[in-house]
Amino acid sequence: MPAIAFTLEEVKRTVVLTTVHDLHESPHFLATAVATAATTTTEALQVIVLSPLFNPPPDAPPATTESDSAPAPARLEAHDDWHAPGISRTAHFEDVQRLLTFVYVQTTKIAQDLDRVLLDVDVYLKGPADAFPDEAVRSAERIFSVAPNGIPFPPLPASAADRKSEIIVVEPDDLPSGLSAPAPSSPPDPSLPPLYPVVALGGTFDHLHAGHKILLSMGAWIAKEKLIVGITDDSLLGKKQWKEVLEPLPVRTERTRAFLEHFKPGLEYFITPLNDVYGPTAHDPNVQALVVSKETLSGAESIAKKREEMSLQPLRPFVIDVISATEAIVDSGDAAVLRAAKMSSTYIREWIVKKQQHTSDAS
Repeated sequence: MPAIAFTLEEVKRTVVLTTVHDLHESPHFLATAVATAATTTTEALQVIVLSPLFNPPPDAPPATTESDSAPAPARLEAHDDWHAPGISRTAHFEDVQRLLTFVYVQTTKIAQDLDRVLLDVDVYLKGPADAFPDEAVRSAERIFSVAPNGIPFPPLPASAADRKSEIIVVEPDDLPSGLSAPAPSSPPDPSLPPLYPVVALGGTFDHLHAGHKILLSMGAWIAKEKLIVGITDDSLLGKKQWKEVLEPLPVRTERTRAFLEHFKPGLEYFITPLNDVYGPTAHDPNVQALVVSKETLSGAESIAKKREEMSLQPLRPFVIDVISATEAIVDSGDAAVLRAAKMSSTYIREWIVKKQQHTSDAS
């Protein structure tokens, strides 16, 4: 892994600009850039992945023949049409999970090792045709950029181009010795729509962390018009560990909304308290897809039974299995890091309580 050749002082806010043109390649080229950024940032780190692959996809599944039955590939053969339609969001769900997980796992583990558990890390996927998070770049005290070898950047928006002389260019990493590129994803289903109009998901979202952000990002990633987010009501959280530092529902709601509106502005976000496992999915006929973590698959099964009882159409489930530290999506070499990165609200609350106790004892 190439090292930064000079020492960098710590700053509060950092942005990493990067690009991808092949989602089937390992994201390890980002390792030094995100590690350096996480190590030298104390408050907020934004990683902005700018790629034509992330432009809005076509409205309908591609026409298929016997010899051409797959959606648009997760790879660009040319780099001159930055505003061409992007990939099918549903067909490449697993590929995008892998990219998000790699960045969030690396930064979370470093932040924990440095005792900066509350470091706020956000990963944004932007096409050149999308609204760019200009404020993140303008407020950053330091900007890194990194791209795979031989891959040009899409044209930078004005907020980044105006600071081009300040950008620290980091050489991409090679795949670490002993690791192979990730196995190809499951063959995409060409019958899936590129996006679903209305998608639903749910969770506690206490002290919003990397695992939450992967779940929320993937829900917004496949939603075309509306994302329904159920947030567990305070009344159901009385038995949680370290409940004295649980964030109240309004705080959890606002932080969730703020993240989503930065990740994918323009989508309608309906965020509602959950008093049971179902929420709006029990009665809303407009929901078509459900995003769940592997740990909450039983809840998805309950929702399926409830909708069947209500004579509602079944929901297409999309499973986030990276949160449970399995190796199905993550590169094999990252599995141990994922297990070590405690992406858990319980872990964060325990850390906060111990910090408070330490401060109290010191005074």
